[in-house]
Amino acid sequence: MFTGLVEEIGTVLSLKQRETVAEIAIRAEAVLGGVAVGDSIAIAGVCLTVTAFDARSFTVQAVRETLGRTTIGTFRPGKRVNLERALKAGDRLGGHFVQGHIDGIGTIASIVPVGDGKDFRIAIHGELNNFLVEKGSVAIDGISLTVTAVNPGNFGISVIPHTLSTTTLDGNRVGDTVNIETDILAKYVEKFSRQHGEITEESLRRLGYL
Repeated sequence: MFTGLVEEIGTVLSLKQRETVAEIAIRAEAVLGGVAVGDSIAIAGVCLTVTAFDARSFTVQAVRETLGRTTIGTFRPGKRVNLERALKAGDRLGGHFVQGHIDGIGTIASIVPVGDGKDFRIAIHGELNNFLVEKGSVAIDGISLTVTAVNPGNFGISVIPHTLSTTTLDGNRVGDTVNIETDILAKYVEKFSRQHGEITEESLRRLGYL
């Protein structure tokens, strides 16, 4: 479990395709503090397991499913990626609950400077619209952000200068692809309403939730 608050920007050193997995080495500093083999680190929002590390980098592995459902498969040496270690019990939850399980890939459709910040519009496939609400939470490349608008096939976010300077967003351009994870609560609510119809106090009582 993560919070969507990026700890540092790492750099991809290599991506080597093995028989069934890809092995990715990433240069980092902050997230290496106390790291151990088996730890989870979110890389561009994707939860992956540390398989090896040294004083300047760590290595993870990604299976074909992960490569096909995220932007990981497009990584090349030199690419900058957002990094976050898994949440520890007792840590402050400054963002929102982020699992590191990507729901889909979006494409940046527009970027509009607003003062020192930027407004982004991100194109998505229709199904993701079901899990996005205005003022709700979304993680983009592992960054916890607030949805400012939801339209058929796209949604908007507004990014403050601090977030631009501490994540990879400021380096993104129109046409770039990004990993999207919608709010876990929205997924449960959408599934519940799809299976049981409109959510009312009576329906919750009937199902034993009240």
